[in-house]
Amino acid sequence: MGLAVKFGRAKQLTSRKFKRMSGVSRQTFDSMVDVVKADAQKKKKPGRRPKLIIEDQVLMVIQYWRKYRTYYHIGLDWGLSESTVCRTVYKIENILIKSKKFSLPGKKELLKMPLQEDLVVMDVTESPIERPKRGQKKFFSGKQGEHTLKTQLIIYQKTSQIICIGHGKGRIHDFRLFKTSGVKFGELLKVIADKGYQGIRKIHQLSETPIKKLKGKKLTKEQKQSNRELNRLRIVVEYVNRRLKIFNILSNQYRNRHRRFGLMSNLIAGIYNYELALKA
Repeated sequence: MGLAVKFGRAKQLTSRKFKRMSGVSRQTFDSMVDVVKADAQKKKKPGRRPKLIIEDQVLMVIQYWRKYRTYYHIGLDWGLSESTVCRTVYKIENILIKSKKFSLPGKKELLKMPLQEDLVVMDVTESPIERPKRGQKKFFSGKQGEHTLKTQLIIYQKTSQIICIGHGKGRIHDFRLFKTSGVKFGELLKVIADKGYQGIRKIHQLSETPIKKLKGKKLTKEQKQSNRELNRLRIVVEYVNRRLKIFNILSNQYRNRHRRFGLMSNLIAGIYNYELALKA
């Protein structure tokens, strides 16, 4: 087997190789381990000692997100049963989520950004899923030509920080996803979105979307230039998407329960923000 990189080997790696292997920096990994250790100290219940030390448990979960291999194959590498791997992944994810150390600012933050200089970018990305046994039409995305889960990202343009994310089934239109997400913007906050959000100006006046070409007509030079300027500002969301999707659990075909997808993607987005803050 030999595909698993356990903590004993991982700590010998350079910082660059560690991040390449795990998808997170060594500092972020250490913070995640500290959170799990703090949680373990609160629990005084006696019980059988786990087969893996906490560092290995956290590393296994990160590698699971990074490569998105099956519990069975991970278990073979780590010397664990499939059910033990599953329980460990859920346990570590729940501890990290409940700690709120890797939480996103949230929708309320959008109402605290009153200045016109503040600019947010909104976009939707899709993650493929296995074909559902029931309700297939609700998950089928005509845009992608497959069954998907949608994730709406709202990002602070200046810093690339993710402010909040929302989720929907693949068939839902981007604009409808926005309306059902309950997101509200401060009156003076400028919002930039793609063509999927046509009509958003009726809800939020300081919103801009690319100008769509009318049937049988061409865009003027001024309109093309305006679209290029918007795309230049919007490109930040593509960089963020690429950074999130180095974790194959977000880019490969998602196999787990759909209700778990929102919790897990929020956690990974929070870890991305945490790493961003470390660089600042």
